[in-house]
Amino acid sequence: MRFSLYTSLLLLSSQSMALEVNISPDMESVNINHNDKEVTIQRQQDTKNTINPDYAKTSRPCPPFCIQPMTLAPGVETIGELELLKYLDKKNWGDDNIVVIDSRTSDWVAKGTIPGAINIPWTSLRLDKGTDTFEIKSIFVDQFGVQEQESIWDFEKAKTLVMFCNGAWCGQSPTNIRTLLRLGYPADKIKWYRGGMQAWETFGLTTAQ
Repeated sequence: MRFSLYTSLLLLSSQSMALEVNISPDMESVNINHNDKEVTIQRQQDTKNTINPDYAKTSRPCPPFCIQPMTLAPGVETIGELELLKYLDKKNWGDDNIVVIDSRTSDWVAKGTIPGAINIPWTSLRLDKGTDTFEIKSIFVDQFGVQEQESIWDFEKAKTLVMFCNGAWCGQSPTNIRTLLRLGYPADKIKWYRGGMQAWETFGLTTAQ
């Protein structure tokens, strides 16, 4: 097969720019919109890079930092990095029925989050004596697409929620997921990234502020 000089240069250029550390054999990177800016998610290219010290601890006091089960509740799908990236990609291409949620408190989010995620602190969806039920209602209606009819929640048009927090030892997103289920949110519309930020950082994937 013969190539023009221009085509040959393009091929050489693409080969020289190829990443050494891909996300998967057929996925080099994913472009995501985060806070109105395009962010390219890829893995750290320095093969000697080590994990962020914030996620290097192996042993935190339990409770409250106990290992979470692989399955939180019947119908709630536990997903990994590749599945999360697919949801982010769908969202980026205009699927408004997907919300990727970082359930951590703002101090943790300030250290870096998954591009494309929005922050809804787990404290905003807690059901306890200090809960602002108006805030929960506002989140349901304004962000999750839930409709209220005569004080009854209508989840027919509810969005798919992809939730995560700090890792398999973190109870923030699991607490919110259990609360959502108690309030009637359909289990099949809730996805849980169990690995959270610890797994994300372990794979050297891009974070954003």
